[in-house]
Amino acid sequence: MALGYVHPRFAPRVAPRQAPGARHPLVIVGAGPIGLAAAIDCAQHGLSVVLLDDDDTVSVGSRGLCYAKRSLEVLERLGAGEAVLHKGVTWNTGRVFHRDREVYSFQLLPEPGHAMPGMVNLQQYYLEQYLVDRAQQLPGIALCWKNRVEGIEPLADGVRLRVAGPQGEYTLEADWVIAADGARSPVRRMLGLDAEGKVFNDRFLIADVSMHAQFPAERWFWFDPPFHPGQSVLLHRQADEVWRIDFQLGAGADPELERQPERVIPRIRAMLDHQGYQQVHFDLEWVSVYTFQCRRMRSFRSGRVLFAGDAAHQVSPFGARGANSGLQDVDNLAWKLALVQRGLAPESLLDSYDLERAAAADDNIGHSTRATDFITPKTDTARRYREATLQLAVHHPFARALVNSGRLSTPTHLWDSALNTPDAQVFDCVLRPGSPLADAPVELEGQGDWLLRHTGGDFTLLLFTDRAESLRETVQALRELGEGPLAPRLLVLTEQPGRLEGVQVLHDVQHLAAERCDAREGTAYLIRPDQHVAARWRRVDAPSVRAALARATGH
Repeated sequence: MALGYVHPRFAPRVAPRQAPGARHPLVIVGAGPIGLAAAIDCAQHGLSVVLLDDDDTVSVGSRGLCYAKRSLEVLERLGAGEAVLHKGVTWNTGRVFHRDREVYSFQLLPEPGHAMPGMVNLQQYYLEQYLVDRAQQLPGIALCWKNRVEGIEPLADGVRLRVAGPQGEYTLEADWVIAADGARSPVRRMLGLDAEGKVFNDRFLIADVSMHAQFPAERWFWFDPPFHPGQSVLLHRQADEVWRIDFQLGAGADPELERQPERVIPRIRAMLDHQGYQQVHFDLEWVSVYTFQCRRMRSFRSGRVLFAGDAAHQVSPFGARGANSGLQDVDNLAWKLALVQRGLAPESLLDSYDLERAAAADDNIGHSTRATDFITPKTDTARRYREATLQLAVHHPFARALVNSGRLSTPTHLWDSALNTPDAQVFDCVLRPGSPLADAPVELEGQGDWLLRHTGGDFTLLLFTDRAESLRETVQALRELGEGPLAPRLLVLTEQPGRLEGVQVLHDVQHLAAERCDAREGTAYLIRPDQHVAARWRRVDAPSVRAALARATGH
């Protein structure tokens, strides 16, 4: 248990009873950050959710720690972003050291005009608590603690689960199941499925340390520091004056021995003394020794069972790509599952979840594998290469791109997705179909606001115009589409402040939205419910929007 944090205990609960022949629309297995986020997102899309977890509290230890800008944008849409920002430690600067020398520093957010910072550090138990609080606000979610899935049986058009609950064993049936039950996923094992990839033998020590030290709120990474020679060390600040320190131990380390306080405390003391903090007192909150894997399932969909987060893919912790990738899984999956469940899209739309997020997993695994190979070189040649690279990087910027202490999480661009409508006109910006929409400062009725807060959750047609004629043409095009559940919301961005009757108008107060979208008068972007660009036009018409919506929903 963390020294400054009291773990809540949630009352056990059996899943709601089903009428004879009825099924739950969705059962989610695992109430970690990914399972909770999936439950919230699906409930916000109108699905009734049963969430099963075999525990009755939140996680122990910092675990998932660094939440990147894109994840913070997702969490804001889910209703938990404000709490995370308020409690967490915001940082944008990282520093890389080699022995006693700083090699270079980097900025995660090099340009202004974004609501969210580059990264926020927050212990996983806080994130889970905030997500539980949010889930309890939504009537469509049944949180069922102390319910362990013991068996799973695929059906022709659903799934049957055998569950050990607080009052004994019972069964329930669901149209769909999301397995978010972690890297050792019992659901994956019960279905006879596996993940493929690489297992690394190097061991690392994690220590959550409570202390009053004056390290800045930055990411510090040391290669071969004097206080831990021949290995690497990573330092992060967390909430409540807790510091996360990772020590590389090497492949031959004994995990039981290394997690003992008499082994951990001298390592921390040596680091603090070397940094000039000889008088700083500290307490251990949580200690763990881990190895890691870079692998994924061959397919994230098995019939009516969909896998997300660590259940689907695992990466090394360098680069904060685990939880961040899992939150993007949820962002991609929930709206698609809701459309399929409501009969608004074919079941094949869910195949795009596998294709899009498997590509993201491959990208993350590639980055994580390369980082691990640089941090833990296995041959003399690799070690000499790393040494030369670190020495060159002190004076030569080109070499800094070769230093790899973990490429930090960035959003995945789905440029090759079959759901995208290819450009018919020329645009000079990176926000092409498949890209997440970039944020920008705007004003709504004279009040400061942010663009991304007005998108997401459903399809949105973003129109850049100051001309009544362009607006009339677009409104007419949307009328021709009809008022069905897939009809996009119209959101107008203007260069000049003002109002246009019958539509929501945002003033592009710094011209950044138009600049980032390479927008001219009449330019329009179709934005998916997960805030990715589906299509864009220099001038929009009803047939083009209809075709792009059909493509984006798998028709």
